[in-house]
Amino acid sequence: MDYLKPSEVVNALVEAGARKAKLPVLDLLVRGALSGAILGIATSLAITATIQTGAPIVGALIFPVGFVMIVLLGLELVTGSFALLPMAQLERKVSFAETMRNWSWVFIGNLAGSLLYAAMLWGAFTMFGEVSGGPLAERIAAIADARTLAYEAHGAAGWAAAFTKAMLCNWMVCMGIVMAAVAQSTVSKIVAAWIPICMFFGMGYEHAVVNMFVIPAGILFGAKTTAASWWIWNQVPVTLGNFAGGFLMTGLALWLTYRTRAPKATEPTASRVAAAS
Repeated sequence: MDYLKPSEVVNALVEAGARKAKLPVLDLLVRGALSGAILGIATSLAITATIQTGAPIVGALIFPVGFVMIVLLGLELVTGSFALLPMAQLERKVSFAETMRNWSWVFIGNLAGSLLYAAMLWGAFTMFGEVSGGPLAERIAAIADARTLAYEAHGAAGWAAAFTKAMLCNWMVCMGIVMAAVAQSTVSKIVAAWIPICMFFGMGYEHAVVNMFVIPAGILFGAKTTAASWWIWNQVPVTLGNFAGGFLMTGLALWLTYRTRAPKATEPTASRVAAAS
């Protein structure tokens, strides 16, 4: 049967979180690096499609290809782990220390893969600094400034806006993981996961791992922003917002309503008491 009921999905996600918590550090780093690079490739493809067609919705329709690859290969994405590991922790299958260990190493892996692809893209499109990067480089640089300096210009309100966009983003990203778990065949997993990922990208919400690529790449391509602005006005609030959205709006919400509950004990009837006597 190509469908799991919500309660079965929650149980499957709890088990997935427990498995992720036990992975060796090398696996977390390698799988995390692959995820960061793959999302970077998908992002640059989506931006290219938007430039070529003049329609941002085309980029949104294309971007989920990277997320689908990550899900089907069982790679590590810290934003997805923001929902899965707390669910396993709520079931007492994972400790807080194991959760933090997973998040830390996967975050480092995601960052390393994203930075590597950003450097490779810059080298490929500028002949390693010999020529301009063309329309793609200009668009990535503009996006980097929009995701840092635009927030900085509004101070605390800008920081809060980045945090809120990140909550909305990871609500949909984690729903993509949930939808992929609902379906069982490869094709249905792809279709189910595609929908919420397309929604977050099309709305321009903030994803921590996407930004690990697009902002450093923008800096390499000549953006006005700096590494300090990247972390203060984007990476920190977006990572925190991704955690809040993934955990509160997906992991905790689904666990509260669909977790498997033990049957309630019933009071013995008078006849049973008499028979027992």
